[in-house]
Amino acid sequence: MPGATATTTATASTTSAAGGKVVRPVDDILADDPYLNDFRGELMARYNRFQDTLALIEKEEGGMDRFTRGYERFGFNTAADGTITYREWAPGADSASLIGEFNNWDLAKHPMKRSEFGVWEIVLPPKSKGVTAIPHNTQVKVSFHRNGERLDRIPAWINFATQDLSVSPAYNGIFWNPSTHYTRRHKAPPRPKTLRIYESHVGIASPEAKCATYPEFTKNILPRVKDLGYNAIQLMAIMEHPYYASFGYQVTNFFAASSRFGTPEQLEELVDTAHGMGIVVLLDVVHSHASKNVLDGLNNFDGTDHLYFHEGGKGCHSLWDSRLFNYGHREVQRFLLSNLRFWHERYGFDGYRFDGVTSMMYVHHGIGTGFGGGYPDYFGGNIDNDAILYLQLANYIMHKLSPSMVTIAEDVSGMPALCREVAEGGIGFDYRLGMAVPDMWIKYLKEHSDEQWEMAHIAHELSNRRWKEKTIAYCESHDQALVGDKSIAFWLMDKEMYTHMSVMTELTPVIDRGLALHKMIRLVTMGLGGEGYLNFMGNEFGHPEWLDFPRAGNNSSFHYARRQYNLVEDDLLRYKFLYNFDRAMQHLDIKYGFMQEQQWISLKHDGDKLLVFERGGLLWIFNFHPNNSYADYKLGTNITGNLKVILDSDSTEYGGHGRVDPKGTYTTQKDPWNGREHSVFVYIPCRTALVLGIPK
Repeated sequence: MPGATATTTATASTTSAAGGKVVRPVDDILADDPYLNDFRGELMARYNRFQDTLALIEKEEGGMDRFTRGYERFGFNTAADGTITYREWAPGADSASLIGEFNNWDLAKHPMKRSEFGVWEIVLPPKSKGVTAIPHNTQVKVSFHRNGERLDRIPAWINFATQDLSVSPAYNGIFWNPSTHYTRRHKAPPRPKTLRIYESHVGIASPEAKCATYPEFTKNILPRVKDLGYNAIQLMAIMEHPYYASFGYQVTNFFAASSRFGTPEQLEELVDTAHGMGIVVLLDVVHSHASKNVLDGLNNFDGTDHLYFHEGGKGCHSLWDSRLFNYGHREVQRFLLSNLRFWHERYGFDGYRFDGVTSMMYVHHGIGTGFGGGYPDYFGGNIDNDAILYLQLANYIMHKLSPSMVTIAEDVSGMPALCREVAEGGIGFDYRLGMAVPDMWIKYLKEHSDEQWEMAHIAHELSNRRWKEKTIAYCESHDQALVGDKSIAFWLMDKEMYTHMSVMTELTPVIDRGLALHKMIRLVTMGLGGEGYLNFMGNEFGHPEWLDFPRAGNNSSFHYARRQYNLVEDDLLRYKFLYNFDRAMQHLDIKYGFMQEQQWISLKHDGDKLLVFERGGLLWIFNFHPNNSYADYKLGTNITGNLKVILDSDSTEYGGHGRVDPKGTYTTQKDPWNGREHSVFVYIPCRTALVLGIPK
């Protein structure tokens, strides 16, 4: 199981569950993909390095459990009697002082002492029993001197930071120590068998042109997620970042929950409320890079450019204009691994979507690389072995902490064994994002007429994933919603979305096509594309506008930094049809669990524009033809009996034409067809998806 203790030596054997067969690490991976045999040595080297690092941490740090509790030693820690201990790693500094509102920013009042390892420390006794020397919710900083220069910094492990844009764009470190704490009411739900993720951003979770809050998300969005049938939310932009328009991808304060949405306790309540609804909560974690900010970030923290990062050009990402971590340094490993554990234990997050994994794993960061050269792309000099090791350590410890932990990799490269267990010689993620799928859909919508859509190509792109490595399928995420790109709804209907989405207006060919294909694209992606599914908030009902955060280029407007859920609630608008269909999709998986099952594609007919497959005991039929409907179309199937309509995208409930009898019966016959043992005749209208099966 993920997180199980690995073997104690690099060459030791392990016993597989199948008949007690003795195998070495990576043997199962090589058996599943013999083409990797040429790289056995490198796979084993990765595994050996992981084992050696575990042994060193056990010997020198007292084990991974202690090592990943860095937040209990560094930063501000307050004892029950009110004693505050503050520590900071800054070996490049010559001296250090703790300053803040509590001492009128006086450098002389609270100097810090340095250890031989470059850790600065100060202990502040309480004013009286239980009364801390630093008042709650007041500003603090650490002030270093290096080579005669004063360097005021926000503590690297700060738990809360606030921004006053009227004074400065930089954040202020806050000593957060409330007298009362939020009490959790719910246990975390068990790990879902299939993930149905509602990708979310708290700030835009309101129809109003403003920055929404944690309480608003808790009250207004979580019930909607539950109603739709999603069992997971993925929260973006939670780790503190100074520039709102960065979408959270320029982190300055890695242990601080973004104050622009509310307080830490309000975030904790959000997570706890989600748990009470049976929804797991994933954090979009950014460990691939960090903001270059100096005044409120980690950059040049102790006056050097190589404290947490690589020095010189190696420590800078040329496209993202950000700093790159030195994953091979022990203190960087402590900082980042403790960061993962902190979010899990402090707030109850159930897992992580790791951003920018491709950039982490390769020395070229994926820049200018198409990964079309075969398996050598994934090994040798292309690889940042320190980053691979860090990802192995991260997956190992998080799964060991919680068997229900979920980790997802954003990787466009297709790295082999990315989603195989560390104990097998893999990198340890549970899922990877199917990033080629949205690119395929945009390419079809942008460059090809409906008559040019290739069923074989669509089927290949949706089903082309590594054996025993799970994929999260999606047809669009936040990337496709951002200004400069277009969501699928916009590609389909942007010319008429503002004029013809009312049921009081005619159903034009553009809107008719848009509604039909929007439903079909989502359903075939969820049905065939992976072992999990992801949707970005608002896309389930074809949100009519892109996403653009306040910035200089739009006069700091919030007009496009919102989601207009009110459109779904207006019964006179057609958005409700797309919403209802998305709900039916999610509940189809709840009832049949089809994403747990393997699929069998039986028909890819480019002329008729039909794509047919079986999954989860259901027969999935897609007719993408813009004009041709087919009566008594013969399809092969191994599903037998009297099949009923389980889901029909053409139903009037979903804005369709109601051409299929919802009570119709399709009886299979013992007549082999399309490589299947039985067959069935169906009526399948143009631009319609049908799912047939035995009702449950």
